[in-house]
Amino acid sequence: MHARRRVLGSGTPVTLVVHGLGATEGEARIPASGLRGTRVVVTLPGHGSAPDAPVGYWNYGSVAADVLAVADEVGATQAVGVSLGAGALTRIAAERPDRFERLALLLPAALDRPREPAAAWAYERLAAAVAADDGGASLHEVLAAEIPPGVEVGDHLDQRARALSRLSEALRDLPEQVPVADAGALSDAAAEVLVIGATDDPMHPASAAKATAAAFRSARLELLESQAPMLTHRRQLRDLLTNFLR
Repeated sequence: MHARRRVLGSGTPVTLVVHGLGATEGEARIPASGLRGTRVVVTLPGHGSAPDAPVGYWNYGSVAADVLAVADEVGATQAVGVSLGAGALTRIAAERPDRFERLALLLPAALDRPREPAAAWAYERLAAAVAADDGGASLHEVLAAEIPPGVEVGDHLDQRARALSRLSEALRDLPEQVPVADAGALSDAAAEVLVIGATDDPMHPASAAKATAAAFRSARLELLESQAPMLTHRRQLRDLLTNFLR
């Protein structure tokens, strides 16, 4: 196992929290805020204090295996995943339909079909910016375009740029993949599911959130009108998660 974990709180329920690709340590903890019981925040390879991922690591099977290993170690009965984390949890739900009682899937990027052209192009731009030899100027420009007007983010751009600079292989490999080969496998999942998507995020299109919710037999879909709901709708996200996972 290559992932690390941080345990917050105590008691039941035990909730696993899995971040998205390139998330800063602060971003990774956002979905855990306000949840009762024990929150176990996973740090995937190449993020935070975790070591870089080995060559060939970046596929949904490898990430899901690490997430499942942590879940089994801590006895998690429910989980929250953002973007890549949501994809990993979706993969687990397809392969282990009885593993979780509740799943909150935030900003799923794909399900079982190739990404839409706008999403693929957004990943390509990000990967090219990380690879550019210009002192990070291109990367900061691309990341700044993700921030909605009027939102104060402090040093978030610098932190996210540093995080993404370690993930060139992931940015190249993951957009070519999908979490599950056949969405039909998710119809057997026993978990209650909450899917939260965004209307204006090119890397996480609403179509992916809709398809993900439709694939589960018991899922609720919430679409937030935002380009970056983790920044603009933090309070609403917290309310949705705490009510669902209470």
